[in-house]
Amino acid sequence: MIEVGIIGGAGYTAGELIRLLLNHPKTAINFVYSTSNSGNQIYGVHQDLVGSLDMKFTDEINPIVDVLFLCLGHGNSKEFLEKNQFSNRTKIIDLSNDFRLENEKVIGDRSFVYGLPELQKEAIQKADYIANPGCFASAIQLAILPLAKTNLINGDIHVNAVTGATGAGTSLSKTTHFTWRDNNFSHYKAFTHQHLGEIKQSIKQLQQSFSNEVYFMPNRGNFSRGIFTTVYTNFEGSLEEAKELYKSFYKDSEFTFVSDDEVHLKQVVNTNKCLIHLHKYNNKLLITSIIDNLLKGASGQAIQNMNLIFGFAEAEGLKLKANYF
Repeated sequence: MIEVGIIGGAGYTAGELIRLLLNHPKTAINFVYSTSNSGNQIYGVHQDLVGSLDMKFTDEINPIVDVLFLCLGHGNSKEFLEKNQFSNRTKIIDLSNDFRLENEKVIGDRSFVYGLPELQKEAIQKADYIANPGCFASAIQLAILPLAKTNLINGDIHVNAVTGATGAGTSLSKTTHFTWRDNNFSHYKAFTHQHLGEIKQSIKQLQQSFSNEVYFMPNRGNFSRGIFTTVYTNFEGSLEEAKELYKSFYKDSEFTFVSDDEVHLKQVVNTNKCLIHLHKYNNKLLITSIIDNLLKGASGQAIQNMNLIFGFAEAEGLKLKANYF
């Protein structure tokens, strides 16, 4: 049994981590850190946990836990680790974007490994510190990495992706209020989203010659959770050749699957799956990629990385069912 600590315990990703860890047969939650909720019952914030967890938030840390999950806002994980010390044996999985890029992955004597299992499972298995991928980045990379692996990206990549309201976190803003979000649709950070850096980094890891643009249009949807991504780029082969390429790339994947049928969000919400569908139009390949932004896009993938680090079965604690109806 490994002891787990969670930093930033009041947010959506921390809530998902707690739910997953409570049902993981090889973990025990040691503490959940939240300065704004210290002393309050965890189920007072994550209200579905009434009767499942009798534990309070704390503003104290246990520096010798086996694994630490950082669920802090972007830019805050680095500051937290600079101010707080943990044992050399404590594994750290960061869910922010602080350590995802090569030129930002080192802090002190810690070097973070980018934690997309479908890209570099062996490196994750040997790692002590993981930079968990972004939610948009996970869906987009899983859509295009098979092409990069075979040096088949020979043009610009066009991405349109829609995320649910939970992608914005728990802090309120003008665009997260129900009256604004309901029956509404909008884009934001057009062509400049912060996940582009890690997406391009992973493409070049597999296809060093890649020098084209990734045109990314992020959108806000009027649903709670999930990411629906469509990507298109040049592809001279047939649809059957594309399917063979993708199915071969993901043949040993625990959670990423290529569907011959068109896909929709209800198939993946509340699961750690990524479903991919391919469509050919003239010389363009359209790739549809769907995930749950809080699970495969955040906390589920973090647990997947934890399992790999500690030598557990990769799917341990993650055999979740979609809420289809």
